[in-house]
Amino acid sequence: MKGPRETDFAYQAVYRYLTHLINEPGNDTQVRLPSLRQLSERLNVSISTIQYAYSLLEKEGRVFSVAKSGYFAVPVSSIDPLDNGRDLLETVYACTRRPGSLVLSADEPALLQPLDSPLLLLERELLRQYPRQTDTVLQPCGELQLRTALAARYTTSALRCWHANDVYVGADLRGVLEILIAVLGLKDATVLLESPCDWVILRQFQTAGVNVLELPLQPEGGVDIDQLKALLENRQVRVVMVSSAVSMPHGSQAPDENRQAVAQLLEGHGSWVVENDCHGELAFEAGGRRFRDWLNPDRLIVFSTLEKILGSEAPYGYVLSRHFSEAFQRHFLLRSFRLSPIRQKAIARLFSNGRIDQHLQVLRRLLNERKGHMTQLLQERLGDALHFVEPQGGATIWVRSLRQVDARRVFRRLLTHHVVIAPGELFSLQGLHCQHFRLSHTFGGDHDLASAVSLLGDALRLESLD
Repeated sequence: MKGPRETDFAYQAVYRYLTHLINEPGNDTQVRLPSLRQLSERLNVSISTIQYAYSLLEKEGRVFSVAKSGYFAVPVSSIDPLDNGRDLLETVYACTRRPGSLVLSADEPALLQPLDSPLLLLERELLRQYPRQTDTVLQPCGELQLRTALAARYTTSALRCWHANDVYVGADLRGVLEILIAVLGLKDATVLLESPCDWVILRQFQTAGVNVLELPLQPEGGVDIDQLKALLENRQVRVVMVSSAVSMPHGSQAPDENRQAVAQLLEGHGSWVVENDCHGELAFEAGGRRFRDWLNPDRLIVFSTLEKILGSEAPYGYVLSRHFSEAFQRHFLLRSFRLSPIRQKAIARLFSNGRIDQHLQVLRRLLNERKGHMTQLLQERLGDALHFVEPQGGATIWVRSLRQVDARRVFRRLLTHHVVIAPGELFSLQGLHCQHFRLSHTFGGDHDLASAVSLLGDALRLESLD
C-alpha cells in the first residue's frame, strides 16, 4: 500500500484499488470482488479498513453484497442507462457514474465546501494522541465523545435537553433508518409524511413494508391543517414524519404559524413524531426555529446524517430518542456497525471547538450564491417553461413543467447528452409530482451549465404532450 500516496489513509487506497477492479475492461456484467480476508492479506491492511472501503462503495451504489457469497459490482462500462427494463431510480444511480456526465440530480450540499481536510488533519493528530489499543471498549451505539457533542448541540433548554445516552450513531442514514423502523415496529403500520419526500426514506419504508400516507406540501411549504386532521382522525397513523426546518426536495420552510398549528394537532392526537433533520443546518437564514421547538420532546424522535454538512468522509447517520433505549441498544449491537473510533472523536472535536459552525457559515453562503445563479439562469432561459419554488436552503431546486410532458422521456432525452436530472415521481410512492423534477445547483467537474439548461428546455418542448 506504499507509494506516491502513502500519506493517505489506508481505506482511501483500498477504495481506489476496488474502484479500479470494478472499472477494469473485459469484466463480466456481474463482477465478484475479493473477500475481506483476501484483500486484507493482499493489501496488508486490517479487515475493518477493507470493510469501511466496501461500505463507502456500497453506499454509492457501486457494490452490493450477497449473504455468504461476498461482494459484487457492475462495471461502469457495462451499464446501459437507457435500458427500459431498469428501475428508474437504479437508472439515475447508474447514470451518475458515467464518466463526463453533468449530474443535476444529486443532493450533495457539502460538495461545495467539504470538511475533508480539517477532519483528516485532526484525525491524524488524534491518532498520535490515542495510539490503537487492543483493549478498547466496544461502543456499538457510537463513540461517547460524538454522542455527547450531538446531545449538546440539540439541547436548547432544561426542558428540551438531550444526553449522550439518548443518541445512537450508525454507519449511514439507511442503516439507521432500518433500525428506527424495527424499533418502532413500523412493518404493516401507517406513517404519514410530507410529499415530496427524499427517495432514500421512501425506498426504505417501501422495502420494510411500511404503509405510507403522503401529505402534499403547499406552495409556501406548509401543510393543509384540515387535511392533516382528517387523515389523523380516519386512519390509524403510528408515526408522523416532519422536516425540522427546510423540507427537501421541495426547498421550502413552512411558516411558523403553520408548524405551530401542526404541533398542537399532533399533541392532541398522540402519535409518535419523527423529525427529519438531515437538512436542518442548511437553511440559508440560520437561527430559525426547528419543528421540534414546538413539539413535546417525550413524543419526539429525531434522525439525521452528518454527510449533508461534512461530506463523504463523514457518512454517519444518527438518532436521538428519550425512549426505547433497550431496543435501540440491542439493534445497534446486532447490526455491528464498523465505525472508526478516531474519526468519530475527530468529528466530536470539530463540534466542540466551533469549527463546524464556522464551516456552516461558509457553506450556507456558497449554497445561497449557487442557488441564486441557478434560479436566475432558469428564469432567463426557461421562465415560460418551468415554475420553481424559491429554495430557502439546501442544494436543490424543485421545478414543475408548465407544459404537460412525459417526464421519463424528458429524462431519457437528456441522458443522450450526458445530463442527469431526477424526475419528480421518484419522490412519491403514490404517483404524485409527475410533472416535477429535482435539479441540483452543486455539481463537480467543469460543465457548461447554460448549455445544459438549454438542453432541458429543448427536451421539455420536444416531449410536450399538449
